[in-house]
Amino acid sequence: MVLSAIRRSASWVMRMGTVVSRAAASKLPMVGALFWAIKIVATTLGESVSNFVSMTPLHLGYAAAAVVFLVAFGLTLTVQLRIDRFQPVVFWSVILTTSIAGTAMSDFMNRTAGLGYAGGAAVLTGLLIAVLVGWRLTGQTMDVERIDTTQGEILYWTATLVSNTLGTSSGDFLSNGLGLGFRDSALLLSGAMLLILAAHYLTAVSGTVLFWAAYVLTRPLGAVAENAVEKPVVQGGLGVGTTITSGALLAVLMVLVGYQLLSNDGQTRTVEDTVL
Repeated sequence: MVLSAIRRSASWVMRMGTVVSRAAASKLPMVGALFWAIKIVATTLGESVSNFVSMTPLHLGYAAAAVVFLVAFGLTLTVQLRIDRFQPVVFWSVILTTSIAGTAMSDFMNRTAGLGYAGGAAVLTGLLIAVLVGWRLTGQTMDVERIDTTQGEILYWTATLVSNTLGTSSGDFLSNGLGLGFRDSALLLSGAMLLILAAHYLTAVSGTVLFWAAYVLTRPLGAVAENAVEKPVVQGGLGVGTTITSGALLAVLMVLVGYQLLSNDGQTRTVEDTVL
């Protein structure tokens, strides 16, 4: 009996001195083809919904639309920060609200406030660089598949909001400011995305750098693609209109997110946690 007690005590001491690994599910999705497909559709839908609300047919105005969807962003972000694992519907709801709010804010800055497309793009580019540099200086990981702190999440969503706002300005700058039009702008941005993809497989450039370059470029790509479909023919679009465009994009987004929801276990990376 005494010998048994000694053995139990020794076992307890060994467990206390051992580091035990515990795998926790990430709150952010793995970056792959599905991620980029949903990102482009969600941000393109954001452009269309913002136009639907701020311009035609609701005519709420850029400032009012920006305030409404910044509140929506705050609500969806609160839910995202409170959950303890990746939830596709919640995650992409935050992405969508950043895109809608960002479009409205960009249009307000460039058109109502008079910064112009070049001025707005320049200001937002500087702001995004400041956010990313500040993020780097905090020591938080910029590998989005391994973010496991609230501070890291907040930095990620701050960069997302700024990059989606910049996306609208840079898309407008290419298509209107430089006069490339929607089609040529979309081709140019698609080419840039292909170059990033090639760099990922053929060069030693940091994956984190390439991710953020692609993350920023998906937004103007979605913006010019949406405008190419929605805008009237006289403006270089197909004249489909915001209502039909938004409805079609929403349907595609629901299908893609539904698929990710069903395959949730294969869409996140586990983050190793350790306890004594």
